[in-house]
Amino acid sequence: MKRTNRPSKPLVNTEELGRAVRRRREELGLSLRDVADKTSVSASTLSRIENGTGKPDADNIARLTSWLDVPMERILSGRDTQAEATPAVVYYPQEPTPEIVEAHLRADKNLTPETAAALSELFRVAYTQFSKSGDKGSKKRR
Repeated sequence: MKRTNRPSKPLVNTEELGRAVRRRREELGLSLRDVADKTSVSASTLSRIENGTGKPDADNIARLTSWLDVPMERILSGRDTQAEATPAVVYYPQEPTPEIVEAHLRADKNLTPETAAALSELFRVAYTQFSKSGDKGSKKRR
């Protein structure tokens, strides 16, 4: 029996990591060099990760998930989207609300990945708009 060499699925979803790094960097108004200084991950590696062409090593993944303040599970790609059981959505209290909502949208079997991403971005924009407007301690209505 001839054995075929199928490419194995990478453990880390570098596309998800790259999106998260770019999003956070842009939210904070930081350059690649600024993030490199904060994370000890080179600017060129960060650029490749953001563009989806980089294959970060374990140390860089740990540094970036720490800087992003997201659990490592968020970027692991070991999830089988065809499986019958839906995996639990794991998040930590210090994780930003848009990241938690995105995780729930991605886990929703009724949504395509594209729809989940679009809804996630829509929520992120609305959340940013409303969380920065007015006094955070008061409940003003417009």
